[in-house]
Amino acid sequence: MVLLRGGRVIDPGTGLDEVADVLVRDGKVAAVGQDLPAPDGAVVVDVTGLVVGPGFVDLHSHVHSVAAQRLQAMDGVTTALDLESGLNPLDRAYAEAAAQGRPLHYGFSASWAAARAKVQLGFEENADPWAAMHLLDDPRWLRSSTPAELVAWLRVVEDELAAGALGVGVPVGYAPQTDPAEFLSVAALAASRDAPIFTHVRELVETDPNTRYDGSAELVRAAVETGAAMHHCHVNSTSLRHVDRVLDLIARTQAEGSRVTVECYPYGAGSTGIGAAFLAPERLGNLGIGPTAITLVDSGEQVADLGRLAELRATDPAASCIIAFLDDDDPVDRDLLRRSMAFPDSMVASDAMPITWPDGTWDTYEWPLPPGGKTHPRTAGTYAKSLRQMVRESGAWTWLEAFRRCSWLPARTLDTVAAGAAHKGHLGVGADADIVVLDPERITDTATYQDSTRPSVGVHHLLVGGTFVVRDQQMQDALPGRPLRG
Repeated sequence: MVLLRGGRVIDPGTGLDEVADVLVRDGKVAAVGQDLPAPDGAVVVDVTGLVVGPGFVDLHSHVHSVAAQRLQAMDGVTTALDLESGLNPLDRAYAEAAAQGRPLHYGFSASWAAARAKVQLGFEENADPWAAMHLLDDPRWLRSSTPAELVAWLRVVEDELAAGALGVGVPVGYAPQTDPAEFLSVAALAASRDAPIFTHVRELVETDPNTRYDGSAELVRAAVETGAAMHHCHVNSTSLRHVDRVLDLIARTQAEGSRVTVECYPYGAGSTGIGAAFLAPERLGNLGIGPTAITLVDSGEQVADLGRLAELRATDPAASCIIAFLDDDDPVDRDLLRRSMAFPDSMVASDAMPITWPDGTWDTYEWPLPPGGKTHPRTAGTYAKSLRQMVRESGAWTWLEAFRRCSWLPARTLDTVAAGAAHKGHLGVGADADIVVLDPERITDTATYQDSTRPSVGVHHLLVGGTFVVRDQQMQDALPGRPLRG
């Protein structure tokens, strides 16, 4: 048992915001109230002056390692889910995560990309999160499916949903010339199972006038025509300088009753494999960037010109890179990012990336992390940066609103597909004891593009299922993460 004594308790489930105690017993919230008696044997922790709230639920994390999840833990995350991409086969993905151990709760969607690859390429699904990156420039995968192929890979997706997938991950932006009818078909399947679709949309008409369908309009169309719950991933990085138009479209379709949700992160640079279709040399101009906006993660090489970009794409399309779409230091671009964050009910999600070391390894049980690791700074700092900017610096969010966007709303996105989601994102009695205790005056990110694995500061304690993963600002040798499954 743990008794958190005297903190400012924030519960977005009830609207509570007051000084109180929180009692944790058997991995659950047992009581919330003032001057709770300490049961025999309880560990009493004085959290006076600190904020106590439900741990953050990250719907969009590509980290599949203890090392990267520990970075996320220091950022306040208690549940890290890979839903934009997903993994197939689902049973193997969950089994491997359980065997390796995880500091945070974990879960996966069904992978649209892997299902198509299985049918169209004979790709062997092996729950390898990096294998799909090698498909990015394969014309056999980039093409539209035949009618028979469509039926076959929809069956694969359906089987994964039956196995407990947390929805379907559809990064159609990586195959932007595929038939829009395919997207509607998978949305209709998800709607029939009341499972959400997590979409990296194809390019907007402003960035590619020849697109088969404007990406955000396509997502809205699918919500309207099929009734599916459609989640728009990282609206900041796919909308770029057209985000106001996209957010207005989403607001109108929400007002009309369609189930459309949206997420964002507070960085002007994204990260992906350099072979992604939207990074083709002939397409960069549409995005308003040149090759020098692209930097390889592992080597730090800034791409010099279009010829070098073509060479890198041909030799290693899976090579991780960082793409500066917006300038974090430019007031105009920074305001665009803030508008994405301030949009009503916009959720925070990190799009966290794996850590890689010079020797090719991507995981370690060591803490502090060994030197030389590289990733995108959003892996380490998304939530702390969001809180610093939106609560402390701008006052755009109250603390209650911050926990709505980081904990409550993400968990509610999964209510129709996963019964266990009901116990997350709040501090009601019976909720999972996934709790973050942070210093409201010090919480901030420290990771930079040059030094990307520096942990956030200000998280004093983090409990996952009632077990301390962070205590007194120090990482604990604990792997209490459990699966969240459909």
